[in-house]
Amino acid sequence: MASILYPIIESEHLHFSIYYIISFFTICFFVSLFIQSLKARCKCEICRSYLSSSWSLKFTNLCDWYTHLLRNSPTATIHVHVLGSTITANPRNVEHMLKTKFDNYPKGKPFSVILGDLLGTGIFNVDGDSWKFQRKMASLELGSLTIRSYAFEIVNSEIVSRLLPLLSSVEGKEDSTLDLQDIFKRFSFDYICRFSFGLDPCCLKLSLPVSQFAGAFDLASKLSAERALSVSPLIWRIQRLLNLGKERKLRQAIKSGESTGRRSHYREAFMATVSDDKYLRDIVISFLLAGRDTVASALTSFFLLLAENPEVKLAIRSESDRVMGPSLELASASFDQIRDLHLPDGTFVRKGTRVTYHPYAMGRMEQIWGSDCLEFKPERWLENGVFTPENPFKYPVFQAGLRVCLGKELAIMEMKTVALSLVRQFDFKVTEPCGSPRFSPGLTATLRDGLRVLIQERKPSQR
Repeated sequence: MASILYPIIESEHLHFSIYYIISFFTICFFVSLFIQSLKARCKCEICRSYLSSSWSLKFTNLCDWYTHLLRNSPTATIHVHVLGSTITANPRNVEHMLKTKFDNYPKGKPFSVILGDLLGTGIFNVDGDSWKFQRKMASLELGSLTIRSYAFEIVNSEIVSRLLPLLSSVEGKEDSTLDLQDIFKRFSFDYICRFSFGLDPCCLKLSLPVSQFAGAFDLASKLSAERALSVSPLIWRIQRLLNLGKERKLRQAIKSGESTGRRSHYREAFMATVSDDKYLRDIVISFLLAGRDTVASALTSFFLLLAENPEVKLAIRSESDRVMGPSLELASASFDQIRDLHLPDGTFVRKGTRVTYHPYAMGRMEQIWGSDCLEFKPERWLENGVFTPENPFKYPVFQAGLRVCLGKELAIMEMKTVALSLVRQFDFKVTEPCGSPRFSPGLTATLRDGLRVLIQERKPSQR
């Protein structure tokens, strides 16, 4: 009986494989025709350059090309017709989208579908009542002084017991280099897990253990972001349907992350009002996205800029000595010591158009910041020696208006505490000239090759 069944089973598998192969190539043929129709439909220079990737001949990153286009646009707004997108770097338009006509600019279904498998119905991927509910709950959690003090304690604990000992252990060895970007990712992952879920993944231990959850999260973020770069959602949707290529990897990464993440302790505030385990999982992933890669990316960029501008490092040390005292341990520092249808520019926006603003480009616009916009000048934020924040619609790194980041103060506290701890105790030298940074595809600007630095601990007499 078994000998009769085996050929039948093998035959069924063969027919099944042949069916998928034929289906795949048939679909690829129609996708190819679709892309050709896109090329024929729009003859503008921007769309031709996007579809042919000819922009990569002059620019290292897609965001640098967009910055170039936005700088040269009279309104600081451009259209990428093949993507159905309007992109702006005009502060008036940003205020219009995030405040004046906020209800006209929801994330919308096309956006939520792209990130749906990873973020589900988390706060970054929903509109309406669900968005309002999650924002209200997060606001209650993050707004209290008790919670902020708790966050500060965790940051200090992570710095004193793990970050500083790790860097000290590397200094003086034959190969005293580390990938600083990887270290900051580990630090922020430990912090956000301890703060949000009561879970300590111990990623920053001296042995630098590999975290299955963190690795799966990185891969899922990267592959989800790459969906948005496709000239048509039809391409990744077909791969998803057939469980092929990048979509197969994405599904596996999300499944791996979920199996690990279920052991986390969800915040009691959400558990008291949400009983749906899938909804809780989506909220958890959004917290991770908000608290991990963004902080790590900002700290990596900061130390890269410090390496290129040593006079700023000296100014930071001088000010910290003046405020905190030259021998004051950071652990004794206080929290207070550390902390319509047209856009306004006249651009016409058709119904259903995806409208986005580009903070990366906005930080490099002469018409916003003046001729020295590409220079690293922290003093531009000071008036009579006192920090003076800019209009958030002009500098929306934490978003603005109704979408302003609720964790802004905690993130700034975390970054300032880490930066100050390291600047006071260590010198870092980038081992390989970076030139123009190359970014990896992802939901945040991550350096493709990391940031390898040579670590030198300052002698007590130098502090």
